[in-house]
Amino acid sequence: METISETACCRGRVGFYKHASEALGLEAKFGVFLPEAALGGRRVPVIHVLAGLTGTERVFFTKANALRYAAKHGVALVATDTSPRGAGVEGEDASYDLGTGAGFYLDATHSPWSAHYRMGSYVASELPALTEAAFPLDGTRRGIMGHSMGGHGALVHALRNPSFWRSVSAFAPIAHPAVVPWGEKSFAAYLGPDRESWKNWDATELLRTGHSHPATILVDQGLDDEFLERELKPRDFETAAAEAGQPLRLRRHAGYAHGYWFIQSFVEDHLAHHAAILKA
Repeated sequence: METISETACCRGRVGFYKHASEALGLEAKFGVFLPEAALGGRRVPVIHVLAGLTGTERVFFTKANALRYAAKHGVALVATDTSPRGAGVEGEDASYDLGTGAGFYLDATHSPWSAHYRMGSYVASELPALTEAAFPLDGTRRGIMGHSMGGHGALVHALRNPSFWRSVSAFAPIAHPAVVPWGEKSFAAYLGPDRESWKNWDATELLRTGHSHPATILVDQGLDDEFLERELKPRDFETAAAEAGQPLRLRRHAGYAHGYWFIQSFVEDHLAHHAAILKA
């Protein structure tokens, strides 16, 4: 692991790092915010944050206004990139919603993407293991949250492994990717034409097939979101949660759109949500 930069922030420290990823077979970058207590060596709860399409490991830290609230609640944040970089797949830089910046936090099984597009394994095991060995992070108190494509990733990973991720929340998640254009395009490329296999990476379908999380899931959605009906489908997730008996707090907000102005407005609620569960 190599340090790119470190600087003081909110009485803690924010840093960006890179390493050779085994899961991706390429160099990967990530960010870590440590609150003040962690600088003294105390192991603190940690929340992994997943960005949306076109994002990087820096976007949530710089745009979400989250670090001051992480400091307030005494929790660390870990931010990953949104895809491998430089995989050499033909067309991976041709559009914003497939390839670079659009890894969908899954493990591709369809060639040529399957060689490097394994963000699922990177998020589920490699990055937590690496950061918990290198920093004073308490792996028994670990949560996950995300925005848009990252909201999809947070929901899916929490439902697939609820004992690993003790808390979960999402902003404007792609909640039913198997039936929307963003998801159909990426899933067909990464996973192939068999739609049954897509269900393993779709939060709504996971609820329908018996997966659940013991904690209440917090989701915030702006009602002026330009992608609401075409790409996000929160009502599908809400219906599946009700049918599965999954505790869900889905909040709808008039006047709010899809971007980081929306996230800034409610990110403190999300960090408080995670802190309440992880510190219980």
